[in-house]
Amino acid sequence: MTEPNPLATWPTGRLLSVAARLTERSWEQVLAGMGLTHAGLIALHVLTEGPLTQRGLARRCRVTDQTISRTVDRLVTAGHAERTVDEVDRRKVLVSITAAGAAVHARATRAEREDPVLLGAVEDYEGLRRQLVQLIAAIGLDED
Repeated sequence: MTEPNPLATWPTGRLLSVAARLTERSWEQVLAGMGLTHAGLIALHVLTEGPLTQRGLARRCRVTDQTISRTVDRLVTAGHAERTVDEVDRRKVLVSITAAGAAVHARATRAEREDPVLLGAVEDYEGLRRQLVQLIAAIGLDED
């Protein structure tokens, strides 16, 4: 006779918290192998929608200007993003994703779904995503 899994007795909040911490730790290792950080991946994800000023990027990523500056510096150094002068308003500098940045973003997106240690181990990945979106929306995170 097999013993019941003690995890099944944990409160849902504890399950979510532990799952988030363990997933984040594993995810950071996967991203590091690609030369990315979690912050860098978030910035690349936002930049797939088009170039932004650093302030606009910071706002969309929900971080401070100083944080995004360091993140963009690392992305530029790695060749994943570039800064260019805005042709319309030459006082502005725009941050854009590069081809290398788009490629590493695509690799990271695939890894999230396919890596058996990460969310690839989840039986219904899309169902989990829908439920997480629903939970976050219900709690009150406003998206721009």
